Amino acid sequence: MEARIQNEAIDVCSMVESVRNEESGAIVTFQGTVRRMSGEVEVKSLFYESYKEMAESKLQSILKEAIDLYELADAVAVHRIGEVGLKEDSVVVVAASAHRSNAFRGCEYIIDRIKAEAPIWKMDITEKGERIWH
Repeated sequence: MEARIQNEAIDVCSMVESVRNEESGAIVTFQGTVRRMSGEVEVKSLFYESYKEMAESKLQSILKEAIDLYELADAVAVHRIGEVGLKEDSVVVVAASAHRSNAFRGCEYIIDRIKAEAPIWKMDITEKGERIWH
């Protein structure tokens, strides 16, 4: 189990390999990727800011809850901070379990909780140079 907040690009393959084990028959990955449209606004990138220590602690507690609730063998979550460009991953969650249904549900639970509860804030940077906090 690992939770990180980082400025660098997320290495999805290393995350997947970190949860691979002999007991798990399923590994589910969620990649939250920056898209061009944010509602009605065309963006060129997103900017994320967080209270890093608090965010990592919150992610850790979410992972622990998901592991317990969905009988996951392991789970990891990484969220970027700083500027993240189009088509880049801003957040990645990986969940491993003996069965696919638990891995899917656990992964969904983790990303939903991160979006709702982690102290991470997002700003759209538009093609026109506007900066809009969410």
